[in-house]
Amino acid sequence: MKIEIITIGDEILIGQIVDTNSAWMSAELTKNGFEVLKIESVGDNPTQIKEAINLGFEHVDILLLTGGIGPTNDDITKNVLCDYFQSSLVFSNDVLANILEVFSNRNLELNELTRNQAFVPEKAKVIQNKVGTAPILWFNKDENKVLVSMPGVPFEMKWVMKNEIIPRLQSKFSSEQYLQKSFMIAGITESKLAILLKNFEDELPQNYSLAYLPSFGIIRLRLFTRGSQNQEGLEKQAVKLKQILKDLMLSDVELTLEELIGKSLNEKCLTISTAESCTGGFIAHKITLIPGSSNYYKGSIVAYSNQIKTNILYIKKETIDKFGAVSQEVVEEMAKGVSELFHTDCSIAVSGIAGPDGGTDEKPVGTVWVCTKIKDKKVSVLYHTGRAREENISRATNMALLQFYKLLKQYN
Repeated sequence: MKIEIITIGDEILIGQIVDTNSAWMSAELTKNGFEVLKIESVGDNPTQIKEAINLGFEHVDILLLTGGIGPTNDDITKNVLCDYFQSSLVFSNDVLANILEVFSNRNLELNELTRNQAFVPEKAKVIQNKVGTAPILWFNKDENKVLVSMPGVPFEMKWVMKNEIIPRLQSKFSSEQYLQKSFMIAGITESKLAILLKNFEDELPQNYSLAYLPSFGIIRLRLFTRGSQNQEGLEKQAVKLKQILKDLMLSDVELTLEELIGKSLNEKCLTISTAESCTGGFIAHKITLIPGSSNYYKGSIVAYSNQIKTNILYIKKETIDKFGAVSQEVVEEMAKGVSELFHTDCSIAVSGIAGPDGGTDEKPVGTVWVCTKIKDKKVSVLYHTGRAREENISRATNMALLQFYKLLKQYN
């Protein structure tokens, strides 16, 4: 069944917040056999919302709306839906009971605005929001057309989608199983990889596709098809792909680089710490996003100034004076120092010039040194990441994690 996602809110259109809801929803829906045909964002404007709904129903069977159902004056979605479906608002004691339970769990006091969320469209099927106060509204436009209005708060929307909406959609509509294989690739550009895989792509059977998802030094390939009858065929194509990729392939499982690192550290009973300068703690952030990372990750020093490098990580002042803070010698001392400080088996150390200022002819903006260390074995690499500060931080973080993972794979 075909789906359109409509995110509602002026804050999205003016760039005040980034719409992460639609990306997450698309991934979940695709995984569960639905096809997302379109994603659209509209403002808190009745005309825009109605137009989006009308156009959506011309092309898809299911409209999923997020946003605009809170307690404040700019939350107009519920009233617009009443108008669209020619429904009046009625007070729901069940919704009020759910709101009171949510407030009780958070030790909050009910106010009039929140109480008003218990008014719901009479023609909607109401689904209780167990993690928030705004109820979920399910409208049947006709026998085969559905509109569902959900909260825009990401954690509420995710709970609702997983526990209520997707199961209900699966019971009402038929869906074709989505099958995929993922491969993490490094050491080649996207264009060179496409040239390498041209014949493979040309020979793929009908209804099979290969997607390229690049991100700062890493390319994730997704081989996919639909229909449980194609499981054996997908496995055969995956074997062919592996034979072509050979050493370029880091992984053939659907895990992030941070997850792969965590899994490997756990399996090898190793611990890790990080010393960061130009990345400002972003490496630590990515590692600790993984549940259970406390088993192997012990801590970080963000040594942004030379004083921190010398006073806490015990980098020799003469090393910095002679080679500069952005140098192989300094990152190697940083990796050694942080490993000793936190008593870890492994460490990652990064120092660079993120920009936009601070570069020289010898060391321009984007110059980054990375040292990765496992016990007595270390690898130091110089990278040139670019000119934009945010890109440099993200790219340096990915390069450091990738460099460490390659070293980790070799360690027995």
